Amino acid sequence: MLSLFQILNILLDVVYFVVIVHIIMSWLINFQVLNVYQPLVGQLWRGLNQLLAPMYNRIRRILPEMGGIDLAPLVVLVAIMILRTIIRNNAIALM
Repeated sequence: MLSLFQILNILLDVVYFVVIVHIIMSWLINFQVLNVYQPLVGQLWRGLNQLLAPMYNRIRRILPEMGGIDLAPLVVLVAIMILRTIIRNNAIALM
C-alpha cells in the first residue's frame, strides 16, 4: 500500500512541475521573451495547453470572472498540495 502512495505522490509531483512550466511559459510569452511562432516553443505551448486544458476548464467553470486574471493554475497547485498532504498523512497512518 505504501508503494501506491509513493506512485501517487510521484504523479502529483509531475503534474505540479508541468503546471509550473506552463505558468512560467505563459509569463514569458506575454512579456514577449518567447515567441509561439518558433517551432519548438509553439509545439511545447500547444502540447501543454492540450494537456492541462481539461483540468483548467473544469475549474474555470466554477471560478467567477476575474477580469483577465486566470486563477485556474493557482487552484490546481493548491489542490495538488492538499492531495499531497492527504497522501502523506495516510501513508504515515499505515506505518
